[in-house]
Amino acid sequence: MSAEEPLFRVVRGNPTAEELAALVGVILLRSRPTGTPAQAARSAWTRSARPAGASPVAGHGAWRASGLPR
Repeated sequence: MSAEEPLFRVVRGNPTAEELAALVGVILLRSRPTGTPAQAARSAWTRSARPAGASPVAGHGAWRASGLPR
């Protein structure tokens, strides 16, 4: 396929510019992979920043307890 050849052509009818744009959008959407993107691996530095179960709890004295070791 050369650079001058179109990727697709209208065989019948007279579509408007909006209809052609919609067709191109559908073709591009269908050509994408359907799988979910893989999550980037988190570094050990990021994982250790907030230990599991260290969610803040609201209430009396919570600000003081948030700085104490668990």
